[in-house]
Amino acid sequence: MTYDTTRGEFTTRYFVESPLPLQKVAEIIAGEQSSGTFMDLPGETVELKERARARVVHITSQEPAAEPSLHSALVDRRAHAGPYQRGEITIGFPVDNVGANLPTLLATVAGNLYELGELTGVRLLDVDLPPSYAARFPGPRFGVAGTRFRTGVYGRPIIGTIIKPSIGLSAQQTAELVNALLAGGIDFVKDDELTADPVHAPFDQRLDAVMPVLHRHADRLGRMPMYAINISGSVDEMRRRHDRVLRAGGTCVMASINWVGFSGLQHLRESCELTLHGHRNGWGALSRHPGLGMAFPAYQKLWRLAGVDQLHVGGMRSKFSESDTDVIQAARACLAPFGELAPVMPVFSSGQWAGHAPDLYDALGSTDLMHLAGGGIVSHPGGVAAGVASMREAWEAAAAGIPLAQYAAERPALRAALDKFGNLA
Repeated sequence: MTYDTTRGEFTTRYFVESPLPLQKVAEIIAGEQSSGTFMDLPGETVELKERARARVVHITSQEPAAEPSLHSALVDRRAHAGPYQRGEITIGFPVDNVGANLPTLLATVAGNLYELGELTGVRLLDVDLPPSYAARFPGPRFGVAGTRFRTGVYGRPIIGTIIKPSIGLSAQQTAELVNALLAGGIDFVKDDELTADPVHAPFDQRLDAVMPVLHRHADRLGRMPMYAINISGSVDEMRRRHDRVLRAGGTCVMASINWVGFSGLQHLRESCELTLHGHRNGWGALSRHPGLGMAFPAYQKLWRLAGVDQLHVGGMRSKFSESDTDVIQAARACLAPFGELAPVMPVFSSGQWAGHAPDLYDALGSTDLMHLAGGGIVSHPGGVAAGVASMREAWEAAAAGIPLAQYAAERPALRAALDKFGNLA
């Protein structure tokens, strides 16, 4: 991307749809999201525009649509008729308009433009920051390399699972399940996003029950197992819970990032000494309509700026609405360079089991990922240890280019997984 280096600039790319010409729409967005508005302003001098107004960098037209993607009362009032022009536009914003302020960055690139009545579709596709500007934000402290170091897993995916049932287990029952999972050889365990501080398993009780289990297995393994306990809450609650986990010897905490917010996570990151596992629940509300919200490349960059180390990307052939192509593109985005910030560890989950390993490896071309299977491990007919073994064996086969059925011939755990889960779409 070419920036205007004379004033310091970052760029954003959008999909837009409108009954107006794309050039007009782009200028409306550039003005609304910087120094201008819907009418001339006495204070918007030539000097101020040169310094502070956003500029239209590029426009690419697409085929127009006969019907609007989204309703607009303004379009109705002005009796605009189709066709509805579609395309991608790139806007350059002065860095000095924002500074190292993540909420203001969001207000600039994903703020009132969504409400603009001239638009019948708008989606943030990507954000591109000069390295010097990106470096002013916290960024991941651990990322892929730190996650591998703390789990002690190299040369293959980190195999993990989620505490199931999602909610309802007592603190002691949670600890017993964690013990069984670690005894079975799991690399990583996380709370479900629905469990943070419920009455039946309050956070403090859950931590106090689980940490002795982790320490026992740490003595056996020579390293602390990674358990992402859900600390989601207010800023003060998350800070206190993080500190309790740190004092107890834990290595990872999890937050529902869309709901604790960018400022909440950034505040945590600035004094955080633990790996930050970002759960993206609610992502569909931001992304599911192709003419609204934002695309994952932009989403992961914004959370990377805030400091998340691990980020959910969905799952292959999962229970969710995203295509496999979308999921793989999300994982690639997490691993792609972004300024000098560390790459984020992509987390695959939702309906996963050993059978997904070959397709995932072929599509991504990397083992820098966390592959989380709930039922695919815990519901394995041979038990947890066999479920974990089936996942590792499947990845061995995938990396070696050996068909799973062939590799499973002398591996009972993988064979049993294929027999039980092989009919899953």
